Amino acid sequence: MTKVKITIIKKFSPEDVLGHEYKNPAGKKVNKCPLKEGQEWIIDSGAMPDDFCTGAWLDISRSLYVLRFGGTFKDFWEEGVSYNACSDGIRPVCFKLERIEE
Repeated sequence: MTKVKITIIKKFSPEDVLGHEYKNPAGKKVNKCPLKEGQEWIIDSGAMPDDFCTGAWLDISRSLYVLRFGGTFKDFWEEGVSYNACSDGIRPVCFKLERIEE
């Protein structure tokens, strides 16, 4: 198994997605995901980092494991790289996953 670097490359707000502010059923304004663009993690095990979003982890896990075990998506991206997004339809986050060759 190899390491994989996860980088947040873009975050979207409800205004970006819907064209207007969004409030949850309790009336509270929903803002962008609290993770930060440019934030990075190095993954060297199957464990989710403590400061990572559980939903996003589930969304990117398949690609993460393909890269960790030496697979690739060469028909779509460069060797050892995958671009993924979380499935939050109101405030999605886009990730770049890169296998670290040692």
